[in-house]
Amino acid sequence: MLPIDGLQELYKQASALGASNPRPVVMTNETVFNLTKRPKKMLVIGAGVIGLELAQAMQRLGASVTVLGRSGKVLPKEDEDLAMVVKEQMIKDGVEFRLAVAEYKNIELTGQVQEENGYPEMKVTVHEKGNEGLTELTFDALLVAAGRRPNVTGMDLEVAKVEYDVKKGLIVNDKLQTTNSRIYGVGDCCSEFKFTHAADFMARAVIRNALFLGKERMSNLLIPYATFTSPEIASVGLYESDLKERNIEFRVFEKHFKDNDRAKCDGKTAGVVRFRIDAKSDKILGASIVGEGAGNMISEITLAMQSETGLGALAAVIHPYPTTAESVRQSGDLYNKTRLTNMVKQLLRGVIQLQR
Repeated sequence: MLPIDGLQELYKQASALGASNPRPVVMTNETVFNLTKRPKKMLVIGAGVIGLELAQAMQRLGASVTVLGRSGKVLPKEDEDLAMVVKEQMIKDGVEFRLAVAEYKNIELTGQVQEENGYPEMKVTVHEKGNEGLTELTFDALLVAAGRRPNVTGMDLEVAKVEYDVKKGLIVNDKLQTTNSRIYGVGDCCSEFKFTHAADFMARAVIRNALFLGKERMSNLLIPYATFTSPEIASVGLYESDLKERNIEFRVFEKHFKDNDRAKCDGKTAGVVRFRIDAKSDKILGASIVGEGAGNMISEITLAMQSETGLGALAAVIHPYPTTAESVRQSGDLYNKTRLTNMVKQLLRGVIQLQR
């Protein structure tokens, strides 16, 4: 995988600085774990999943971290208010955000070396939206985490009649076959879901299709995903923006961690469980959780969606007390309360009166 377009030149410039001695610290998510000494000031380019996870980790390890981005948002795929919960905690941790970068201009060595770690100091020049002049930022470690593109060139795929897109990767059908039906693609090289667990289940589907005449389809895979910041954020299914784009009518039910006894005891009350369900039934169309343990909690909702269990039925699933997962069950309670119409209320009052 390679850095995305628009930052490749900057990444090449930064890597080329390695002709100096000592070598400047320029990393991707694959090489960041080779660090043997803590940076004093770290610059992270990219406010997505990897950028935020590593930025918060390095800040909590004692580095001073600045995150750069273009869109003005963090975790742009997530609901904006839920992503803000993560951002606000990171700001409390000490992370600085500069999310209005219009253009990355240049990167160079300053000639200084950090005494604490021996890392050479670098300077990046950017143009920020709304500023007439340029902004210069100095740091001793750079993490480029602004996205990846598949490395599918130079493999003679044309000889095998396998078509590809230099930005999106291998072109595959719903059975994960390439344009050469005897060759399949799985994982980051052909999917928008660039997760280890997604690649795992894509590979399982390919084994069934290629060796056992299976009929597995990528569109049938329900893939949850989580961002392992603190608090965590996890989602599955369709977002509100997806539903609006597809003109699907829906309702939202949510339960906040500030009303959850376990979250209160742990002092981790920032968070919410949010369900997006069909407007005329309790069918779960999508869900998001932000809060401690969200990555573990999303699996219960994924199972409910996979088995076509409605939100109302989750209210009948007994959860241990006190756990934050109770918020899932309580969301089901919220839905069931909406079924208690005025007519039903009157009927219940009548039944009670007859029993007295």
